[in-house]
Amino acid sequence: MVNVALLQYRRESWRRTARAEDARSGPACIGHCLPGGMRIKRRRYHRIIQNRFMVNESIISLSRWFSRGSLAPNRIVRLFCFGLVGGLLFGGERAGAADLRLGIVGTDTSHAAAFTGLLNDPTAKDHLPGAKVVAAFKGGSPDIPISISRVETNAAGLRDRYGVTLCDTIEELCAQVDGVLILSVDGRKHLPQARLVAAAGKPMFIDKPLGGTLGEALEIIRVAQAAGVPFFSSSALRFAESTQAVRRGRLGRVTRAETTSPANREPTHPDLFWYGVHGCESLFTVMGTGCESVTRRLTTDGKIEVVGQWKDGRTGIYREASGYGGKAVGEKGEATVGTYDRYAPLVAEIIKFFQTGKPPVPVEETIELFAFMEAADESQRQGGQPVTLTEVLAKAWAAGPPP
Repeated sequence: MVNVALLQYRRESWRRTARAEDARSGPACIGHCLPGGMRIKRRRYHRIIQNRFMVNESIISLSRWFSRGSLAPNRIVRLFCFGLVGGLLFGGERAGAADLRLGIVGTDTSHAAAFTGLLNDPTAKDHLPGAKVVAAFKGGSPDIPISISRVETNAAGLRDRYGVTLCDTIEELCAQVDGVLILSVDGRKHLPQARLVAAAGKPMFIDKPLGGTLGEALEIIRVAQAAGVPFFSSSALRFAESTQAVRRGRLGRVTRAETTSPANREPTHPDLFWYGVHGCESLFTVMGTGCESVTRRLTTDGKIEVVGQWKDGRTGIYREASGYGGKAVGEKGEATVGTYDRYAPLVAEIIKFFQTGKPPVPVEETIELFAFMEAADESQRQGGQPVTLTEVLAKAWAAGPPP
């Protein structure tokens, strides 16, 4: 329904703006722009207008009623109402302008530039308001060529294109930001980096893989919980719309799911931690927790296949492939899952997480995901025998906290 009062307000406001612009030598303020004759600076007024009238229609209509005195029985009440509406007008503008300040730890990944572009560039196709990357710590791993070969170039790009401040230490970075994105491509770096961020009391998103081993992943969780610092870790694949639709109940109870992704290996990491984690994340997004055992084998064309058995008789399968995809079967039929919707859905969840402090991924699900991948490696070492998640978790806990 069209709000006539709002349309009149816009028309009258633009007319006043035009008259003020024509009188270039006139006063620096435009009078009677707001109820009660409040006067505001021209530039500030333009900013309110150009922000598409951030105040909702009901407030504008209410303010016009107040200015006529129809709802305010006396001058004192009317002034109070003017102050309330003015506070909503200008307070709303300030809140919209006060973006969260985020810091990136690890510029040795393409995610650093991709995430920053979505947040800092208002002309980006999928621009996400509400936060900006303001600082970064380079990091880098000399023993991983894909890391050390691009850490400096990526850092320079963040600085030169987006105005990001490069910090010499993580402690320096934490002092400048509200939240931290640990993006280092090397999962082994995440534990020492997370320890510093947690010590600074900053909430953190940790890119995949959460840790370089199952033990490191568990220790990161312990460190964050001990410090009372909210965090979450996820692949971008988790938040693809097709996958989330099934998680929200599109198929009812999911009885079987198969997902695929590339599974490029990095010798410093367990097989699935480096890239297979993407498809495994999709699998756990639709299956949830409850996986009991894992068996790893090879497909007829020599690709990794991992079969998980859930305690309620359900089955989840991850399979190595050249692309991202999969299928879930549930009580109401079947649907495609595991697609790749690029980074915007994940970054949107990251912003929401930093705003609310509420992780979008249950920590229990993250633990099972990494136990599933570790059990897959253990199954291979045992010649394809089934391995329970309880077994690999007990072994990781028994080993004690990593250094």
